[in-house]
Amino acid sequence: MTIDARKIRLIMALRRSGVTDTRVLAAIERIPREMFVPASFLDQAWEDTALPIDLGQTISQPLVVALMTQALEVTDRHRVLEVGTGSGYQAAVLSRLCRRLYSIERLRPLLNEAERRFQALRLHNITTRHGDGTRGWPEAAPFDRIMVTAAAGPEPPKDLTEQLAVGGVMVIPLAAGNYGDQRVVRIRRTDHGFDREDLWPVRFVPLLSDTPPDDAPRADLA
Repeated sequence: MTIDARKIRLIMALRRSGVTDTRVLAAIERIPREMFVPASFLDQAWEDTALPIDLGQTISQPLVVALMTQALEVTDRHRVLEVGTGSGYQAAVLSRLCRRLYSIERLRPLLNEAERRFQALRLHNITTRHGDGTRGWPEAAPFDRIMVTAAAGPEPPKDLTEQLAVGGVMVIPLAAGNYGDQRVVRIRRTDHGFDREDLWPVRFVPLLSDTPPDDAPRADLA
């Protein structure tokens, strides 16, 4: 089966599974997922499955990427913060939908690879940083949207909620206990506080809080 045929099959499967936002579906279709997976998994790049990448991390299942992106309600006017660059796939999808994306990754080798992919795809509206994502990006805040691609504890990190603009939306996996029971949660900031909406169960790696040796901002990829 050709890549184009696999893409069509995946897009149809996403539609059947509740992804109705045509902009999200178009972004998924336009981003070549095969660029973000290890060579040994190229034959599965357009399957609806999570795949391992370096350093014990994963590239998320396309359905999870699509549903979380849809839940974020991104428009081309929004400035978006992503916590957990990973392979860069979720960032690439978001970059097709927003005005400016800021993405933080704590593992430098993963970030280096993601940056090379962004440059190859000419995704010039992504700015990256190597650092502790739980602290957010204070000097670029507030953000219209925040996407977290690792599971926090029962509550989102306070630094992230404080960097969400009034009227903004955060989509984040939250976990109870030992991270075995995770749910994607949508948080809206209002004039009076935060409204929380539980969406669906999910499985992500834990959101870790540490201070990498290099937390300086990276230059824009323009």
